[in-house]
Amino acid sequence: MSDLPHIPALRRGKAYESLDKVNITDHRTGAPLVSISQVNAGIIRKDLQRIGESRAALKKFTTEQLIEISAKAGELFLNGTLPLGDKGHTQSARQYLETLSATSGLPHAMVRRNMAKIHHALTNMRTILNGLTRGLDLSILDKGYGQQFGTPISYYPTTQALGLVMPSNSPAVNSLWLPAIALKMPVIIKPGREEPWTPLRLIYAFMAAGCPAEAFGFYPTDHEGAAEILKSCGRALIFGDKATTDRYANNPAIQIHGPGYSKVLIGEDQIEHWPEFIDLIAGSISDNGGRSCINASAVVVPKYAAEIANALAKKLGPIAPLSAADENARLSGFANPKMAEYIDGAIEQDLKTAGAADVTASYRNGPRKVTFEGGIYLRPTIVLCNSFAHPLANREFLCPYASVVEVPQAEMLNRIGPSLVVTAITKDQAFIDQLLESSHIERLNLGPISTMKISWEQPHEGNMFEFLYKRRSIERSKDI
Repeated sequence: MSDLPHIPALRRGKAYESLDKVNITDHRTGAPLVSISQVNAGIIRKDLQRIGESRAALKKFTTEQLIEISAKAGELFLNGTLPLGDKGHTQSARQYLETLSATSGLPHAMVRRNMAKIHHALTNMRTILNGLTRGLDLSILDKGYGQQFGTPISYYPTTQALGLVMPSNSPAVNSLWLPAIALKMPVIIKPGREEPWTPLRLIYAFMAAGCPAEAFGFYPTDHEGAAEILKSCGRALIFGDKATTDRYANNPAIQIHGPGYSKVLIGEDQIEHWPEFIDLIAGSISDNGGRSCINASAVVVPKYAAEIANALAKKLGPIAPLSAADENARLSGFANPKMAEYIDGAIEQDLKTAGAADVTASYRNGPRKVTFEGGIYLRPTIVLCNSFAHPLANREFLCPYASVVEVPQAEMLNRIGPSLVVTAITKDQAFIDQLLESSHIERLNLGPISTMKISWEQPHEGNMFEFLYKRRSIERSKDI
């Protein structure tokens, strides 16, 4: 272990080497690539007692200065050579890409796309904040008060730090916390086990760009440590499966990022044109390896379900694993083979319930779970369900998966349940009005727009500014 590069914890930006370390390994070969220090909940608890100092360090900067720092950090993240740990190691952008791919299973092309999304968020922070604050004069955040539309206005922070329990499935989810720095809020990060690389590289990029080191806590830790972050930070984000996130569903201080159950709906007025939308739907299902909460996991149509399922299966079913460096690679390997086994087993078990068929089976010409160059992969699965009551009709998995279900248009919005993104392909104004009224839909795309298309200035899941700041009424005497 001593010959491996070492990633320390960062306590207020300062490296900390723990006696307790674990190796992060190549998902294909199992070879250790780096050792990473683990910290316990007690250390996190102790450090958070000084979080006011971290907040004070950020408050020395104006919002405009932090926007400029964010832009510099974006360039460094995308192209720079940055520190890697505390033993003199460095990491170029190319090394970051290759290492992240090796531990997470993401092919190089997907890593590059995720890097571009993060870069875009950092270098367009002014636009993002404009959207999050609805055009607020950002100098108000520096002074604490001001005027908007001729009315006195003031905002106060809801917390002294933002806690983050991050996943390993998609690097671009780190974009969600980036506005916190420009909003003068320290971040306390528990990285995903197989994906410490992105939050760590972002932290080093911010520090190299001039952000105070005290603004960052990086704590590889266990479940107890993660719980401490969620409990002790006044505001926190958690990423995970339904079982994990349901525990915090009723806690307004914790923003949940679990399964999205995103969907594509085709209205009665457009269903006769369904062949025109197959490419868009297939991309919604399979882009980013099917690992995003905004990937479509259900296609809901008033008729032609069998034909649409077959067309999607014909397009996606033949997709097979390719080498990580292949630009055409569209599937991600599983760093945790047990997860792939669980997903494959869950699908097979529920297929035994009458009313569902794996339409991709005949196009795969082989099993769903396959081994390629030592890695474990799940090939795409399209399931035709005869009812939304079927257990596979409204499921989401970390692979290209979707059900196709036939539901009368009049019943769709009562059946689909909570959906992070809904792409509704319709021009029927009455149906559009019903969609606009639906409380189940977090982000609505009207027309043939991929569920994967996002706008940073229009967050698809939660508003970071409204999460970290609250408006108060204020009046000031003329002599103050």
